Amino acid sequence: MTDKREYTGDYPDKKLYIPGPTEVREDVIEEMSQPMFGHRMDRMTDLYTTIVEDTKEFLGTDNDVIVLTGSGTEFWEASTLNLVEENILVPTCGSFSERHANVAERLGKDVDRLEYDWGQAIKPEDIREALETSDKHYDVVATVMNESSTGVRNPIEEIGDVVAEYPDTYFVVDAVSSLGGDYVDIDEHNIDVIFASSQKAFAMPPGLAICVVSDEAYERELEKESASWYGGFQRCLDYYDRKGQTHSTPAIPIMLAYRKQMKYMLEEGHEARDERHREMAEYTREWAREHFDTFPEEGYESQTVSCIENTQGIDVAETIEAVSEQYDYVFSNGYGSELGEKTFRIGHMGEHDLESIKALTDAIEDVAGL
Repeated sequence: MTDKREYTGDYPDKKLYIPGPTEVREDVIEEMSQPMFGHRMDRMTDLYTTIVEDTKEFLGTDNDVIVLTGSGTEFWEASTLNLVEENILVPTCGSFSERHANVAERLGKDVDRLEYDWGQAIKPEDIREALETSDKHYDVVATVMNESSTGVRNPIEEIGDVVAEYPDTYFVVDAVSSLGGDYVDIDEHNIDVIFASSQKAFAMPPGLAICVVSDEAYERELEKESASWYGGFQRCLDYYDRKGQTHSTPAIPIMLAYRKQMKYMLEEGHEARDERHREMAEYTREWAREHFDTFPEEGYESQTVSCIENTQGIDVAETIEAVSEQYDYVFSNGYGSELGEKTFRIGHMGEHDLESIKALTDAIEDVAGL
């Protein structure tokens, strides 16, 4: 059993360049210290309808939005329970897409994997072939947009266009580590469900899951005999239509922070925010290729998380520790035992900008003697 380690609060502040949580504005954090109020009061209706409608405006979608207390992981389970009767196709190209497949198996669904080597991207033509040649009907194709374990950005727009040719198959996208920092036209590309977590590119504290649901996905759930209770589309959206609130007690302080941060995001604009993230990603890749190499398949690199191949053979763990101690910057090692020392990852998402990313790369150069 793990021994208790008392939390003292006496810790140095570190600037976060990990794949999430990321940096949060001070005034956004301060929003969480407001006096508590009841989750069935009019004030809650004002708060929740504001964050839901602001999210729709920011994302440029006519689809419904759900904001629930929890991790984006909640919607791995919910979308599977709500939409999959029996068969689901899950292309896997890293840890999180594989985990999505594992969740579906744990829920008793028949999962077919379309497997790629880690670092490779999912190809739309492979999805088409799988849908055309399988003797099964797939209720759902479930794809990760941003595989943060490998730094791959999958072409979900093109995949969505393929899935649109199969009207009885629904398209579910895990955009946990990219939505809000990597523009996607949700309505244009047949995305029935797309979800994210607040602590990534939205640059807020952890604790909220954001999900966009198409009318078709909502109607599909109505046809099923069973669905998720907490993340049920009907339960969440019908309660919002009736009351303008969540069906269960939410994390009110984090929603207050969300309201503040979403105003900043609306002020910046989705396309401008996308461009800022693109600039950070391009700079990081150029830097990586100068000193190391990039791990993802060329042309499919993430806009929010760079996975860098350790061609120099530096001690990744030691470098991370030294940068933390000397500069108070924290970046991440590779994901899992396979990539732990072979790669390292830099999160360039949320409120970071080119200047702050250059500060980190300068620190890595200094510590690693590059």
